[in-house]
Amino acid sequence: MSAGTWASEGRPASAYAVAEMADRDIDISAHRSRRVTESLMKQADLVLVMTRNHAEALRVTFPEQADKVYMLSEMVGKTFDIADPYGGTRLEYSYIAQELEQLIDEGYDRILSLAEK
Repeated sequence: MSAGTWASEGRPASAYAVAEMADRDIDISAHRSRRVTESLMKQADLVLVMTRNHAEALRVTFPEQADKVYMLSEMVGKTFDIADPYGGTRLEYSYIAQELEQLIDEGYDRILSLAEK
């Protein structure tokens, strides 16, 4: 699932995001944005975020679910923010997509381990 900390409801993915995912044979053309809710947090086994601010906001807003919240960079033993390419160039979307792909690939075992807890 995908949800944004401060997302507007019902907005489609940007054209560049759709194009980047299509290059990876993933169709997100029907994706619509939504905000994180208590219900979504309760349903989640693991919540991965891109920035420290997102992690802090979710932990403060949903303290009973705080132990599920991690930065994606933590999955590879580091702690750094991942830029949001929203409103940027296609090249910026491409770079971030590659970064996310690499972090997920390298952190996959840790992601599974945390989700199974």
